[in-house]
Amino acid sequence: MRIVIAGGHGQIALRLERLLAARGDEVAGIVRKPEQGDDLRAAGAEPVVLDLESASVEEVADQLRGADAAVFAAGAGPNSGTARKDTVDRGAAVLFADAAVRAGVRRFVVVSSMGADPHHEGDDVFDVYQRAKGEADAYVQGLDSLDWTILRPGALTDDAGTGLVRLEARTGRGPVPRDDVAAVLAELLDSPATSGLTLELISGSAPVAVAVKAVAGN
Repeated sequence: MRIVIAGGHGQIALRLERLLAARGDEVAGIVRKPEQGDDLRAAGAEPVVLDLESASVEEVADQLRGADAAVFAAGAGPNSGTARKDTVDRGAAVLFADAAVRAGVRRFVVVSSMGADPHHEGDDVFDVYQRAKGEADAYVQGLDSLDWTILRPGALTDDAGTGLVRLEARTGRGPVPRDDVAAVLAELLDSPATSGLTLELISGSAPVAVAVKAVAGN
């Protein structure tokens, strides 16, 4: 498959790029800064320099044409203010989804956040983040032209992945290594039967492949 990842220099994205490249997929990662390109190449991905806060739908669609799947893994980051929660966590996700529709890329996987809710209340940065992610998720969920899956991991850690997870519509809160999030994303890309599902993810006892097959109904 050819897979295009928005937020290609993110911690989960770099892990995912390594996994996909290792299994023989062609991977492109969209990044904002040219100097991030070497890290993507080291992971086996082709860097595409494009700012999703200022790019047009057509510019993004140009990078998606011919792809088999798209992954939205971009984020404004924990040190950004409320304005970039709207322009990146919501706005860039909407832009990327619209571009996928225009480019004819149906398979679309979103890295969201546990607790994302378009009606989340509060004005603190994390409240705005949860609302922005929820608004983006709701937008994607309304697009019939996409075979979407939304993944909402729990508290992310840099612990080594165990390959054992709990993946359900509702898991309750808990931690999960970024390694295991990337592994689940790779498996979801191979599992079109998970289209239309919004899933929570934490560490658990099921091997990744088994957990994905279970939610896919296989």
